[in-house]
Amino acid sequence: MTQTDIDVIIIGAGLSGIGAAVHLTRECPDRTFRIIEARDAIGGTWDLFRYPGIRSDSDMYTLGYNFKPWTDAKAIADGPNIRKYVRETADENGITDKIQFNTKVVAADWSSADHLWNVTLDHGGTTELTTCRFLFLCGGYYSYDKPFRPDFPNEADFKGEIIHPQLWPKDLDYTGKKVVIIGSGATAVTLVPAMTDKAAHVTMLQRSPSYVVSRPAVDKFATFLRKILPESWAYNVIRWRNVTMGQFFYNQTQTKPEKVREQLLGMVRKELGPDYDVEKHFTPTYKPWEQRLCLVPDSDLFEALKSGKADVVTDHIESFTTDGIRLKSGETLEADIIISATGLNLQYMNGIEASIDGQPIHAGELLNYKGVMLSNVPNMALTFGYTNASWTLKADLTSEYVCRVLNHMTETGTTSVMPYLDHFPAETDPFVVGFSSGYFARAIDSLPRQHKEKPWKLNMNYREDMKNLRKAPIEDGVLTFSGDREPAVILQAAE
Repeated sequence: MTQTDIDVIIIGAGLSGIGAAVHLTRECPDRTFRIIEARDAIGGTWDLFRYPGIRSDSDMYTLGYNFKPWTDAKAIADGPNIRKYVRETADENGITDKIQFNTKVVAADWSSADHLWNVTLDHGGTTELTTCRFLFLCGGYYSYDKPFRPDFPNEADFKGEIIHPQLWPKDLDYTGKKVVIIGSGATAVTLVPAMTDKAAHVTMLQRSPSYVVSRPAVDKFATFLRKILPESWAYNVIRWRNVTMGQFFYNQTQTKPEKVREQLLGMVRKELGPDYDVEKHFTPTYKPWEQRLCLVPDSDLFEALKSGKADVVTDHIESFTTDGIRLKSGETLEADIIISATGLNLQYMNGIEASIDGQPIHAGELLNYKGVMLSNVPNMALTFGYTNASWTLKADLTSEYVCRVLNHMTETGTTSVMPYLDHFPAETDPFVVGFSSGYFARAIDSLPRQHKEKPWKLNMNYREDMKNLRKAPIEDGVLTFSGDREPAVILQAAE
């Protein structure tokens, strides 16, 4: 057996990567691993994003790890507290010293002859070469370097500042300024109430509305349970309650979309009163959960609108002007600062150039396997969370499954594992079905496909994934193991 530098390389020291490392430490103590982190800190998204009000859009009883209870009072947590939680997890489990910071995985080439990955790293401009037996991609789903920002007509004419939330300036002072936030997603609805503390006025400018729902930041039932039960018991009960409620609500959106739509809009009308134009500003053209719901804790967005410190304008941009934005309706919005909360650039496989024996891997020409691996790609797993539930629910299950696979390889004395596909099916579905968010639509060709049948079907269902990833047999007739496999062949998508 060819000697490797490390058994497992984990890409990313964010929520997924730290979780994966803890699972490996606990469930595969015989395996060595290293985390490669491009930035200089633990936390991923929760360290990168520093805009005012940054918070989770899922409750922390499901966004938290299954092995570490969330103990803060707020279930809808702010970025700094989530970052603290991830860092504590790393420190408590001896993970921090196994992270190589300021290092980016540039490329990885699988050697069929040696059954290992030849990995190219960029460490501050210096190229470093290393090898590993297994590659675990936990670097999230979007580009950290290049957020999505369209080119606006005549934007060079604007004399103020144009900012993207992903690249928030540390020294930005918006005291007494007129702020226009372009967008209607989770980031926009977070920024609006957060910036009214200092700004003269905040306007959320949207082309079309999103579904917005209020939820208490503090879960009173959770607070009660934590007083009468041990911390871990209370956490598990609350976690399962929230998973069940979330799945029930999602199922309702699929079977009774119009009923759910009226319920959601009814809650907004109750918040804003009979005189507010909910039809124009808060009634989307799509069905619930075709895009993620925008969660606002303690009605903060609605309170900001009712206070007069903020407003919503639904219109299209004609052009930027020297002192704001001219809309197609003819209205002009004055602004000192314009924030382009226009979303992310989805980046599958963490942006690395992956190949097998020098042949490039194109994920868009492959099938997803159980939401964890790719057809005919050996010794690689990817963490990709749910679109209809908390990311970490799937991340935990993915890590558990990878550990099961690695332990099976140890037990059988094999060094290669691969979901084998003998031919690409003529008919396939997109990676995610029934989800229309722009960042998915823009990246559709770079995402793997899925089939209508297991194990090539992607579930957006936690209970189903528990069966498939935690309990189903590892050897399923598709996942193949070898100690001496012929070079893998990437089968191309049918024309």
